[in-house]
Amino acid sequence: MDTCTESKAGLPLRILRFPLSRLLLIGAIVFYLYLSGHMFRAAIAKGPMPDLAVVVWMVALTLAVYVGFVHVVECRPARELALPGMGRELGIGLLLGAGLYTVCILILMVFGVYRIDGFNSWQIPLGLLWFGLSSGFFEEMLFRGLLFRISEEVFGSWVALAVSSLAFGLMHLSNPGATFQGVLFIAIEAGVLLAAAYMLTGRLWLSMGFHMAWNFTQSAIFPVHVSGSGTSQGLVEAAIAGPDLLTGGIFGMESSLVALVLLTTTGVILLILAVRRGKIVPPFWKRTH
Repeated sequence: MDTCTESKAGLPLRILRFPLSRLLLIGAIVFYLYLSGHMFRAAIAKGPMPDLAVVVWMVALTLAVYVGFVHVVECRPARELALPGMGRELGIGLLLGAGLYTVCILILMVFGVYRIDGFNSWQIPLGLLWFGLSSGFFEEMLFRGLLFRISEEVFGSWVALAVSSLAFGLMHLSNPGATFQGVLFIAIEAGVLLAAAYMLTGRLWLSMGFHMAWNFTQSAIFPVHVSGSGTSQGLVEAAIAGPDLLTGGIFGMESSLVALVLLTTTGVILLILAVRRGKIVPPFWKRTH
């Protein structure tokens, strides 16, 4: 039966197609799969490869559920996860995320607040691959693939940018080392950059790649506090000491003025490119049909 024609869809499906209904339902499913993956990994996985295998499985399952939901409920292909261009955009995102974080570290070293004292085993970063993949994939699915995308359908790109950035910042309030400055900075710098990456490409791969690489580099290569959720042992043994405005304090690099300037500047550049390429969606009341 063709349920894509509104007149042929039943009442439950028509209700489900409301933007808020879609956001709540598929958002809850994705979040449940995210938490289930973490609990499953903690319960059975012992070691870097089993940890990564569990996360890869949950990512694949989430992709299948999301694509199926979009096909049945929204009656369209999941263009935000289109495979053409995936490798290039994901690769650029990975390089950009790792590169910008490394530049932040280098700037802190120039200011004398970050000092490398030695190196640990290469196996330590291997054990955190699952973290970069999980946080980058699931958070981008929730905040850009769902919250931004569905908000943009109704209210347009600029409102969606503000809403998704604010929600992304507030999400970090639950972290043990959360600070007002950290939440504000991450909402501005990461919220703008990641939404702009999605706006520019119309796909999630660029923002996912950036998010994965930033989190992995922050936790597994040059370890400092990770968005207020504590620190971990990484490849580099380092000492960091200086004013919180430079180091980010207990929240981590995202609360640093260095990251705020670098990431926000990158985000603004992506936004300018999106505007020039006509990627800005107006609110529904300003659209011509």
